[in-house]
Amino acid sequence: MISQLGRYEMISELGQGAMGVVYKARDPLIDRVVAIKTINLGLALEEKEEYEGRFYQEARAAGRLNHPNIVTIYDVGKSGNIAYIAMEFLQGNELRDLLREERNLPVEQIVDIVAQVAEGLAYAHQHGIVHRDIKPSNIMLIRDGRIKITDFGIARMASSAVHTQTGMVLGSPKYMSPEQVLGKEIDRRSDIFSLGVMLYEMLTGGSPFVGENVNAIMYQTLNLVPPPPSTLNASVPDMLNFIVAKALAKGVEDRYQNALDLARDLRACRDILPRSDRPVEPAGKTKLNGPAIGEKGLMTGNDDLVPSTLGLSRAFDSSEATLRLAALTGDPADVDELSKTLKVAVPKAAARAIVRADPVAEESAGKFKLLVLVLVVLVLAVAIYLH
Repeated sequence: MISQLGRYEMISELGQGAMGVVYKARDPLIDRVVAIKTINLGLALEEKEEYEGRFYQEARAAGRLNHPNIVTIYDVGKSGNIAYIAMEFLQGNELRDLLREERNLPVEQIVDIVAQVAEGLAYAHQHGIVHRDIKPSNIMLIRDGRIKITDFGIARMASSAVHTQTGMVLGSPKYMSPEQVLGKEIDRRSDIFSLGVMLYEMLTGGSPFVGENVNAIMYQTLNLVPPPPSTLNASVPDMLNFIVAKALAKGVEDRYQNALDLARDLRACRDILPRSDRPVEPAGKTKLNGPAIGEKGLMTGNDDLVPSTLGLSRAFDSSEATLRLAALTGDPADVDELSKTLKVAVPKAAARAIVRADPVAEESAGKFKLLVLVLVVLVLAVAIYLH
């Protein structure tokens, strides 16, 4: 282990990444513990230019962001053939490790984690930075409950001089958006799709797009509409099914248009969740109500391929489903108006929700119950008197 980089004194090795080593170090100038991320530039000239450019891009990208959910960059430098970034030393765990150790996180905790990631991404997007590699290993959970987004190594800045070639795919296959798979230009909505994949995985214990190789995963990303999370985890409410579906929409115009809207919906969903310390049901223990996932699409009980679509699953995208969601979140009068507009009767479940939400209906129901109780008492009194 090296003992010093610039003015920083190395304390211990924290881990090794794809391009270099990460150290715990001390800044003697202000007596602060930091994390030092390094890259060895002893490479061929073309590789050196590419990696060094991407490395400094990370420093510039994260360095201009000051947000509680994004890792703080302090300094960047170079010592011999080693370039380094000095950043905030985070005491916590990668989300990836937490999911490996305890896959069945409570839904309320999952929603809170993903909402924080969405808020951090919204801030980065407002400053012209798209992360491009959102996944559990790039999310740190700090001991105080906050999360931090890390590793902006392949981030794209609006003013960056480091450009990827058309058709070049960067990112992790399981979390790529359809436009990333196709090598198209991407924007903030690609990060939202990747976050949707992560949310699905946290809720169900499995990725929405699986396969034996990268090509199979990419095929499913482009064509497969995964079943609603609630079919794999009975603790997931309908509203969260809709949020996941919108985040995972194949078309960018059908997806959430900004991460702040996603964060707000997640916060609203968290507010209606029952407060409980009970862990969610393990994925795979709940019987599926819908078809299972196959290699190339949805599979029926006879293992026949069901044609996949590029839009939302029918389990989400229906008039009845829209009314169910409206009943959970909207005003009864608005739900009634929506029912007339769609020319669809309000589903029974939605109607019950409206009655519960309507104070006039509740008052009428209470008076009716009181009247019935009085009549029962009178009948009993007459019966006793006659005997």
